[in-house]
Amino acid sequence: MEVPETGSLLIAGPRRDRLAAQLGKKYEGGMSMRALANECGRSYGFVHKLVWESGVKIRGRGGDTRRSADSS
Repeated sequence: MEVPETGSLLIAGPRRDRLAAQLGKKYEGGMSMRALANECGRSYGFVHKLVWESGVKIRGRGGDTRRSADSS
């Protein structure tokens, strides 16, 4: 993954598009937003925005919260 160099706050243009695509692919593969943020050294909000920009469907919070018929 392309990790921005230290001190580089603004990521725009083709660089942002590449990073968004990379983050989106990893998110689709099952990584959490927090894990992605830690991996690339950016905030959760930044990562969330880029994953959203990549067009990936954002998962709901907390995993599968549906209960099966047998568990009461």
